[in-house]
Amino acid sequence: MFNKLRPVWLVARRELRDQFRDWRVLLPMLILTLCFPFLMNEFAKETVDYLNQFNANLVLERLVPISIMIIGFFPITVALVVALESFVGEKERGTIEPLLTAPFDDWQLYFGKLLVGAITPLIASYTSIGLYLWMIHRQGLTFPDGMVMLQLMLLTTAHAVVMVSAAIVISVQSTSVKAANLLASFIVIPVAILMQGEAVMLFWGNETVLWLGIAGVVIIAVLLIRVGIAHFEREYLLGREIDTLNLKWIARTFWRNFTGGAVSLWDWYRRAVMSSLRRIFSAFLIMVVVAAVSLWLSYDWVMVNVSDAVSRASPEALKKVEENIEELPEFSSMSGHLDASFLFLNNTRSMATILLAGLTSFGVLGVMIYMLNIGLIGGVYALFKLLGVSPLPIFLAGILPHGIFEIPALMIGSAAVLYIGAVIVTPQTGKSMGEVILEMMADWAKLFVGVVVPLLAVAALIEAYVTPVLLLRVLGGGMR
Repeated sequence: MFNKLRPVWLVARRELRDQFRDWRVLLPMLILTLCFPFLMNEFAKETVDYLNQFNANLVLERLVPISIMIIGFFPITVALVVALESFVGEKERGTIEPLLTAPFDDWQLYFGKLLVGAITPLIASYTSIGLYLWMIHRQGLTFPDGMVMLQLMLLTTAHAVVMVSAAIVISVQSTSVKAANLLASFIVIPVAILMQGEAVMLFWGNETVLWLGIAGVVIIAVLLIRVGIAHFEREYLLGREIDTLNLKWIARTFWRNFTGGAVSLWDWYRRAVMSSLRRIFSAFLIMVVVAAVSLWLSYDWVMVNVSDAVSRASPEALKKVEENIEELPEFSSMSGHLDASFLFLNNTRSMATILLAGLTSFGVLGVMIYMLNIGLIGGVYALFKLLGVSPLPIFLAGILPHGIFEIPALMIGSAAVLYIGAVIVTPQTGKSMGEVILEMMADWAKLFVGVVVPLLAVAALIEAYVTPVLLLRVLGGGMR
């Protein structure tokens, strides 16, 4: 085992030696690491003085953890240039050939670069965080508890690994340092948006949810590492000299995979669409299992938490809820006013959101959005049960008629997104990463146009013109 890891350390040591000789990298990192905690401390002081006017104690308690998370993030953004230049920088300097001809495996070269790319920003981040903690200690501010500090350090580490892994993937796929640096925004901006969500979790103070957030970031980091290794080819690094945007090739490749050589619509369904359905069959089965788990989790959560809230509620609060329900419009007045086109566009927009979220997270966020959509059914079912209304007849009339078309469409579209993520992280010999993504997008487009859209169109028509009639009959003409 040690003999296999030794080349990783040799590559990392070589990289560290070159890195610490480059003052253009060290100086900005050193300035930001040592100066930013003081700037953040001054900002925190002004914020505390302002919030003290309003006795906003909860905000003040959460300010230090959020400041720690931000302080840990900024040194990583500066040190990211090391990872961005890891392979393409050596190519431009003419030092890539001795490295690639060394008797090392691909994963050893890759992990050597990854190790250095992650260690450098983490040292800077930990140093910056330590300096900030020393300052708040001298000021007598309250430290976060041990569990929150552990979560913050794990988040900082996970952010560094995610960003460095993505940067090395870009470095492998780029042909110039300039191109790699321009693509850095596609790393920094998504992680910055992710941190906004994590800041909300810190304000919320729910440690369980924050653990789930850490787990999600770690999963994406592992998938990014897998992508880098899967698409790491020495011949590709040596052979490509310039990036070209060949729109004709892109259109031709996409269209060839979309049509599948079909000569008619029936032939297209028989050859192209059916082959895509067979490829995503395993992912579709996973979506069925995920749907069952989501239904059970949402049903159980509502039954436990909402029932406890109802039992603890005062008679005045329950009376106010009843008054709000009585102010809702009669269901019978809504019948005939549902727009099928609006329902169809809303559902297709949801499918597009699942695709975009899945593409940025190798299917992880797409599956989470899918779980939320399916989970709503279990939650509403439990809510009806708590209200003393028999939910089964309502769901048979209100969900089943259009659900037999809409839910399979949702499952097929989500399964295609999950399949895309799985294929991207799988080695594809003889194919570039761009070609693999084009083929997968063509697969998704085939299923979306040929299966998902027709199912959603039928579901929208039934939901607009059939479901309300059935619900009215079950409810006796209204919800009350």
